[in-house]
Amino acid sequence: MSAKTYRTVPVRNLSSDELLELSKKQKLSLSREDMEVVQQIFREIDRDPTDVELEVIAQTWSEHCKHRIFSASISHSVNGGAPETVNSLFKTYIKKPSEKIMERKPGFVLSAFDDNAGFIALDDNLAVCLKAETHNHPSAIEPYAGANTGLGGVIRDILGAGKGAKPIASLDVFCFGAPDTNPADITAPDVIHPLGIMRGVVRGVRDYGNRMGIPTVNGAIQFDPTYIYNPLVFCGTAGVIPRGDILKEMRPGLKVIVIGGRTGRDGLKGATFSSAALDEASHEEDFTAVQIGNPIEEKKTLDFILEARERGLIVFITDCGAGGFSSAAGEMLSVTGGEIFLDNAPLKEPGLISWEIFLSESQERMVMAVEEKDLPELRKLADTFQTELTVLGHSDNTGILKVWHKGELVCCLDNSKLHDAPIKKLESVFTPGKALTGQPLPDKDLNKSLETVMGDFAIVSREPIIREYDHEVQGNTILKPLAGAQADAPQDGSVVDIDGSDK
Repeated sequence: MSAKTYRTVPVRNLSSDELLELSKKQKLSLSREDMEVVQQIFREIDRDPTDVELEVIAQTWSEHCKHRIFSASISHSVNGGAPETVNSLFKTYIKKPSEKIMERKPGFVLSAFDDNAGFIALDDNLAVCLKAETHNHPSAIEPYAGANTGLGGVIRDILGAGKGAKPIASLDVFCFGAPDTNPADITAPDVIHPLGIMRGVVRGVRDYGNRMGIPTVNGAIQFDPTYIYNPLVFCGTAGVIPRGDILKEMRPGLKVIVIGGRTGRDGLKGATFSSAALDEASHEEDFTAVQIGNPIEEKKTLDFILEARERGLIVFITDCGAGGFSSAAGEMLSVTGGEIFLDNAPLKEPGLISWEIFLSESQERMVMAVEEKDLPELRKLADTFQTELTVLGHSDNTGILKVWHKGELVCCLDNSKLHDAPIKKLESVFTPGKALTGQPLPDKDLNKSLETVMGDFAIVSREPIIREYDHEVQGNTILKPLAGAQADAPQDGSVVDIDGSDK
């Protein structure tokens, strides 16, 4: 009999301090309160969790996946006054105002807040969608791979929006320390110099977008000492989709398939790593959390998905982002329930244990639900586009997520508990600062001052970086990111023509 590929983790009889220590030791990024809720879940079903189940809960409840801070109950006071309670910053200040605007302008926003991207109407036949995400922590540790897979991930979000949207343009916003920062001023060990961060991040975004044939048409770069220790890397992609392909719904009896790249050890614990604070140990300990990108594989996957959508072969689709199969299959089966068989997953290397296969964030993988009768046609399409298709499992009507490996049930979680993350309780206090006052101009020649300002990294030309991006590929960029007589002046925006529409 082969050795077990999972282990049982005793939690039912641990003290509060021991639960917190377990979370830290296994890098679950779960709080003391979270771990106490986990303990209660398994006390109710009278057994201890497997390591797979603990990792799945940690991924599902991570800040990266559930935006726990945005959803928290916040007791807020101004200048020590009576506190007010804000129940979810997201619901109060983002979702609610957006829905009011949508009510005043019906028919413009076609879908929001419930898919990989939101959709707005372009014309009677087509819709446009946009998604932006951060890839800050991975880019701080490995700038090229972090930014490379940051753009790759948001492109997959567009591919997983509706029943598959076509990516047509990308944008990025970077926040770095100044490139001329004195190395002696960087006080923490193992921090990559801002110039190295900038070079790696720019090249990572450049290579992924250019190689996939998606134009990078807009962006921004900010410099400030604040970002020396924690650079910010925002990547966004816009897509186009037929309006009839926006709505999708899971149901029992579908086959769950994976298309694209293979599963490996790269990207382990990426969701929980991104939810934790960077510290001095992060650079040495968390390299496995950074994924490895392959834009050519993703381009083949893109072509497969768009053709499968055109043929009406996709019932449901989502990307393998943070949490890998755990988040993709977990989301997909959150309403219906279903079974996943890890033995079926194509691997990059032998010897992966159960939680590694289920939680790996290896790139270029998309998970779909399809009718069994369509599998032969889908396999032919996969052969045509030279990408790998594998049946991982199926949906049912149990409401339970079951994961099997080597003939054993390594995860069995009730979706109603798994997707009901505890609500954080936070406090905030606002103390108004002094009012800003104007500064008198010095009574002297301002030419030198103007020269200094124009040479400051805050406003210096971004043309050398913009030139690295292909903003012409696909042939639809009408208004370019650079303009003027010498084509070297930054535009406030770009305009992209849409194939098949006069809008």
